[in-house]
Amino acid sequence: MKAERARLARLQRLERIRDIARRTALAEAGRAEGTLAQLQALAQRTDSLAAGYSARADAQDAASLQQLHKFVRGLESISRTTAGDIDRARVHADQRAAEAAAAERRRAAAEERAQAQAREIERKQAASTLPLGARKVWHGS
Repeated sequence: MKAERARLARLQRLERIRDIARRTALAEAGRAEGTLAQLQALAQRTDSLAAGYSARADAQDAASLQQLHKFVRGLESISRTTAGDIDRARVHADQRAAEAAAAERRRAAAEERAQAQAREIERKQAASTLPLGARKVWHGS
């Protein structure tokens, strides 16, 4: 019985460790999703700026038109770079989400093993404390 209790304690410790790993994975997944959202907002704002500046028609001379065109191309370059960053951030966020799901499965498996061990201990205790039957003492009367 002592070995079973020690095994139960080990399984409960493992479950706590797996729960910490799950929480860490969830936090990392949240940070990755936050980064992705920030990059998406940046891309949207950059695209909006590029569209706004490329629609301008208030250039006074060829030099200002060329400068405006160069500025818009720079914004478009930033937008393309940000799009690549978004793709990488999306892959990263998906990986972190998968890691969080795997960590949850590992934690749940450890919990199930600990619960099974606890049930086994309870079953053995119940079996050992069951009376075998009442003994009747017959006195010669």
